[in-house]
Amino acid sequence: MKKTLIASLLALAATAAIAAPQTYELDSTHTYPRFEINHLGFSIQHGTFDKTSGTIVLDTEKKAGSVDITVDTSSLDTGLEKRDAHLKSEDFFNVAKFPTATFKSNKLKFDGDKLVAVDGNFTLLGVTKPLTLNIENFKCGQHPMAKKQWCGAEATATFKRSDYGMTAYVPAVGDEVKLTIQVEAGVK
Repeated sequence: MKKTLIASLLALAATAAIAAPQTYELDSTHTYPRFEINHLGFSIQHGTFDKTSGTIVLDTEKKAGSVDITVDTSSLDTGLEKRDAHLKSEDFFNVAKFPTATFKSNKLKFDGDKLVAVDGNFTLLGVTKPLTLNIENFKCGQHPMAKKQWCGAEATATFKRSDYGMTAYVPAVGDEVKLTIQVEAGVK
């Protein structure tokens, strides 16, 4: 009887540990927010941000969690130094005054076991507005090299930059911005 009770308690403890929320730290070497914007109707221009940090908490049993991402806007890279300098100026990202953009959420949406969307608040240029990140390619599992639990996904959203006070050259330079974030994160 005593052995059965101990075995049951150990099984319950193991189940509780697996079902507990997991905290993941963003892997900055595999997490790259990028944006697309129309340039004078001639092309779609792209840029990335090379420095991103944050945490993701997932409770897959309760289908809940949170997301807290910080993007270093001074790490903007479009492949052309002169254009980068202009985009970092007061006309656009104003990195001297607003060195970060953030996304924070505690509203994760699941379809079965798959994370499909995250409703949160996006802050850019000191302005905070609701934003939904649509999630694709969501996968969690054992990382073959890091040897720990790992998750990855692609998050996308579209927003108007003018809603955040970034109005330079609208409408010639598009108002609508497509944001895509390749995300990888490992258990802390």
